[in-house]
Amino acid sequence: MEAFEWAFGRAPVALARAPGRVNLIGEHVDYNDGFVLPVAIDLDITVAAAPRSDRRVHVLATDLGEDAWFHLDHPAEKRPAWTAYLQGVSALLERRGVRLPGADLAIAGDIPRGAGLASSAALEVAAARALLESARRTLTDLEIVELCHRAEGEWAGVHCGVMDQFAAVFGETGHAIFLDCRTLECMRVPLPDEVMLVATHSGIPRGLQASEYNDRVAQCAEAARLLGVRRLRDLTAEAFVERAGRLPELLRRRARHVLSEIQRTRDAAAALEADATWRVGRYLNESHESLCLDYEVSTPDIDTLVHITRSINGVMGSRLTGAGFGGCVLSLVARHAVPEYSERVPDEYRRRTGRTATVHVLRASPGASLLPISRIG
Repeated sequence: MEAFEWAFGRAPVALARAPGRVNLIGEHVDYNDGFVLPVAIDLDITVAAAPRSDRRVHVLATDLGEDAWFHLDHPAEKRPAWTAYLQGVSALLERRGVRLPGADLAIAGDIPRGAGLASSAALEVAAARALLESARRTLTDLEIVELCHRAEGEWAGVHCGVMDQFAAVFGETGHAIFLDCRTLECMRVPLPDEVMLVATHSGIPRGLQASEYNDRVAQCAEAARLLGVRRLRDLTAEAFVERAGRLPELLRRRARHVLSEIQRTRDAAAALEADATWRVGRYLNESHESLCLDYEVSTPDIDTLVHITRSINGVMGSRLTGAGFGGCVLSLVARHAVPEYSERVPDEYRRRTGRTATVHVLRASPGASLLPISRIG
C-alpha cells in the first residue's frame, strides 16, 4: 500500500484484507439466535501494519483523508468515532493475552460506508489479522470472529449478532453461508452461475448507532421475555400463535417478523440446494414486506427503489438488506438482465426521488486473508 510508505516512511510488515458481505436473507434474526444466509462479496477493506517501539497506534484512513492515534495502555480515550472499532479490537486482543506492540496502520477499501454491506466488520477482521501478524501471534478463525463481534458491541455500541464477522472470516467463492447464529454451525450453499447478486445503494446513508437498531434488539429481548423463551428463535410457530396475546401489538409484529424470517431463511437455503432460484426471489419479496410492515426498518425511498427493481424483466426478487433505515436494496437478477437493470434503475429512481442510486454487481468471494507484502506498492 503506497499510502503506508508515504505516511510512515517505511514498509509494512503485514497486509490483511477482509470482505464485506451482503445478507441474502435472514434480516434482524442474528441477534435472535436465528438462521441467516450471508455472502462474502468482492468489495473489501485492507489494513497495512508495522510495529512501533512505543505503545501508540497511529492510524491513517486513506478513504477519509484522516489520521488518528490512540494508546494501547489507555484504549478508551475519546478519539474520532471511526477508531472505536480499532480500539476495541486492540483492547480485546490484549485482554486475551496477546501483548501488542504499538503499530502504524493504513486502511483502504472499496466497501461503501453506511450501505449495509458490513464495512465495520470487514475493518475489525482485517485489523485483527494485521495486528496479530505484526505481533507474530495467531488466533483461530473462530476466535477472531468472536473477538471482532465483541468489539462491535462493546466499543462501537452496536448490539448486532455475529453474522457479519462470521461472513468476513468464513466466506467462500461462489457460495452463501447458511449459518446457525446460536451454535455457529454452518453449511456452504452454492449460488447459481446464471443469477447475479446486485446491491443498489439508495443514496441514504445510515449509521447503526444513530438509528433505531438497538431499539429493535431491545424490543425482541422484551418479546422473548414475555413469551417465556430465551430468544425468539426458541419459539415454534404454533407456540407463537398460542402465546401472541401476551404481547402488545408492537412487540407482536416484531416477533412475527423474526419467526417468519427464520423460516424464510431455511426455505431459501433449501431452494438454493434444489436449484429453485425463482423461489428464493419470492422469499426476498416476502422478506421486504415483513421488514417494511412488521419490523418498520424501511423508508419510503427504499420502498420506491424496491418497486423499481422489481419492474425490470429478469429480476426474481428484491428487498432491503442490512439493518435498514437506508443503505442498499439487494436484487436477484438474471445475468442477461444486469445491463438493463444497471441503466434503468438509477434513472427511474432519480426521476422519482431526486436521489442518486449506485449499482454494485457482486460476486461471492473468499473470506479474510493475509496478502503477500509484494502486493503492496
